[in-house]
Amino acid sequence: MKILITGSNGLLGQKLIDLYKNSSEHSFIATARGENRYADKNGYFYESLDITNEQEVNNIIAKHQPEVVINTAAMTNVDICETVREACDHLNINAVKYLVNACNKNNAHIVHISTDFIFDGTHGPLTENEKPNPISYYGLSKLKGEEEVINHAKSWSILRTVLVYGIVSDMSRSNIVLWAKGALESGKTINVVSDQFRTPTLAEDLAMGCKLAADKKAQGIYNISGKDFLSVFDLVYRVADFWKLDKSLLNISTSEGIKQPAKRPPITGFILDKAVKELGYNPHSFEEGLALLNEQLNTYNINQ
Repeated sequence: MKILITGSNGLLGQKLIDLYKNSSEHSFIATARGENRYADKNGYFYESLDITNEQEVNNIIAKHQPEVVINTAAMTNVDICETVREACDHLNINAVKYLVNACNKNNAHIVHISTDFIFDGTHGPLTENEKPNPISYYGLSKLKGEEEVINHAKSWSILRTVLVYGIVSDMSRSNIVLWAKGALESGKTINVVSDQFRTPTLAEDLAMGCKLAADKKAQGIYNISGKDFLSVFDLVYRVADFWKLDKSLLNISTSEGIKQPAKRPPITGFILDKAVKELGYNPHSFEEGLALLNEQLNTYNINQ
């Protein structure tokens, strides 16, 4: 099976290269804007691709004729999306339209990554049947991206995920686990919200969810996240506990107390029964995820 992914320079994209490179069952094309940032250049093919350029999307997909396209590229900085809306639309809505059209022309299945931020956060954890009601522009843009897939793609999977964490050797941006670990190791006091609840997702688990959906060309929406339902404060507390860092540096705060341009849904998190049953999805526990990340920190010799 020939697989093409977008956003291969990101955290999820690099984890997908880890999964697919040198595979005897798949030929693999990694694409991203600009240079390839993944350290190992062997065992897969790389193309520079700007998915907001419709002609580039058509040319690359027609050239390679993949059976499955996994779209991991998105503008995911929630606060920037709130203020830079046109750029957000280009990446999270228009680019999805271009990918869907190109997949349809070339009979490719699309696996599209979405988010818990399409929900308003009044309750959770949530099933795939929950009615979306975004409260941020990022959430709205991702919902519109989903609608492009659902309404126009001939063959599709949407994988919704939550608060992804992990590490690769070339990080374009941090995530909550690395941020908390780094801040506490440097002795900083940090304010952490106790009124937001999530099911944090190890990047390797999300990558495996993508592979499972791609291999089956699974049709429909699937929740792909971690299985531990935690407050953000509890998550950071567990990070401190795992690396034996000073928990007295943690200050409990509320969402109201931390001023951010975009609203966050208070309670999300996902029920994973459908993905477990239909895809064979089996995520790590949060502590198992931290242990894996710790091994990788030592391997990469990265001081985050």
